[in-house]
Amino acid sequence: MCAKSIALDGPAGVGKSTIAKAVAKELDLIYIDTGAMFRGLSVYITDNKCDPDDRGSVAELIKNVEVKISYVEGLQHVILNGEDITDRLRTEEISQVASVISQYPEVRKKLLDLQRKMAESEDVIMDGRDIGTVVLPNADLKIFLTADPKIRAERRFKQLEEQGKRGNLTVEDIQNEMILRDKRDAERKEAPLVKAEDAVLVDTSYMDIEAVQNEIIKLFRSI
Repeated sequence: MCAKSIALDGPAGVGKSTIAKAVAKELDLIYIDTGAMFRGLSVYITDNKCDPDDRGSVAELIKNVEVKISYVEGLQHVILNGEDITDRLRTEEISQVASVISQYPEVRKKLLDLQRKMAESEDVIMDGRDIGTVVLPNADLKIFLTADPKIRAERRFKQLEEQGKRGNLTVEDIQNEMILRDKRDAERKEAPLVKAEDAVLVDTSYMDIEAVQNEIIKLFRSI
């Protein structure tokens, strides 16, 4: 029996991770957060004081780094060279570094094989920015999530505030950063953020998590 897969793409702040986790639980799928893997490399780059804009230095630095995903009581953990760094992945600094290095072919190649191998052996839902177009072009179901930039920024602001990580950031600051990141992700030469031709577009601006989750589950069960 062939493994089943859902590819979930979209920009920051549309709720990809939250929705993917909920769908995975309901459908008994393995959730693979590819963005967390890029963030894992970003932690390594930051810790080693490497300039993320220096592609050559980044490519050299990550040659021998190991990023793994493990599950503890059903929760995903990111392991960097044997150390659990899950609680360091969601800062704005790491988000920006991840957006820069994800443009580099050397970085994407580093993680691509692992992501595909996981999807070959398990029923998965995988979220990111190029899952339906590059990582899993033959996914059984492809979803592209979108939402109004202001609403995305408000969601991120609330998340950071709840985590005690907002600092002096305002909603406007976060919105401007998201717009810049969207532009960079969409215009990069290597695996840009675009909707796959056969992906279903879902606008989450005025939908709650349960509504989006139910829509994806309905689509998956109909294939």
